Amino acid sequence: MSDSDSTTKKKAGLFDIRFVIAGLLGAYGVILVLLGIFNATDEELARGDGLNINLWGGLGMLVVAIAFAVWARLRPVVVPEDPATDSR
Repeated sequence: MSDSDSTTKKKAGLFDIRFVIAGLLGAYGVILVLLGIFNATDEELARGDGLNINLWGGLGMLVVAIAFAVWARLRPVVVPEDPATDSR
């Protein structure tokens, strides 16, 4: 494989499933963090044994979403240009 072949490879980009998963987890994580900050009642805190479950669950989801996005960015999926020439 020559240098010109390696520069013409296409990457999946935003169509990579890891970006989709990161987006969904990030959206749900933001919603849970906002609920945990602005809508934490004493009753909800008592059900969580004093722990703000929405806040911590949302922060965990945001961390996983960032990890998925970084993983997809650092190790992109290479898509062959012509499926007919794909060797299987």
